[in-house]
Amino acid sequence: DHSPRLKVASGLSADRLRRQLELVDKLNAELAPFRLLKGIEVDINEDGTLDQEPELLDQLDVVVASVHSKLRMDEKEMTPRMIAAVSNPRVNILGHCTGRIVVGRGRPESQFDADAVFGACAEHDTAVEINSRPERLDPPRRLLRKAVDAGCKVSIDTDAHAPGQLEWQVYGCARAADCEVPIETIVNTWSADELMSWARS
Repeated sequence: DHSPRLKVASGLSADRLRRQLELVDKLNAELAPFRLLKGIEVDINEDGTLDQEPELLDQLDVVVASVHSKLRMDEKEMTPRMIAAVSNPRVNILGHCTGRIVVGRGRPESQFDADAVFGACAEHDTAVEINSRPERLDPPRRLLRKAVDAGCKVSIDTDAHAPGQLEWQVYGCARAADCEVPIETIVNTWSADELMSWARS
């Protein structure tokens, strides 16, 4: 789920997120050893801070941080904004890094210093998302290769907003194969225990 400021996607307020966390804890207790992981796609604010209460982010298993506002920000402002987010110890994954849309009227890529941002991702062990959503397919291949060359881990995600959209995973997997992403660097090919250990580190 999204964080509060993204109202178009029914972003979760702090109170709604608390209730959701309680529900997941209840389900995990009832259904063990089956386990639901707790996660969020949190907005990266203009100053690089995160759009959710820190104490709630601390209770999550996986945090994806993405830019959803001021996408046309100048590169000199966007770069430190993204670096601040991926350097935050609560962030595990950088979501759809360019924000582009490749269908319809489309949306151009956000401008940022990819070497600096992916360098920060590698330094802080923050994975770069391959967004499988057909209208996004983000990052572009040239940037995905740059992230891999920088030593970044990768997460292949659907950006699904409905159950049927989980089928989009194959598009991200194809992109990873095209760009020769090493399978051992793809965090959601790991076991749940390995994923949790990495996310908490």
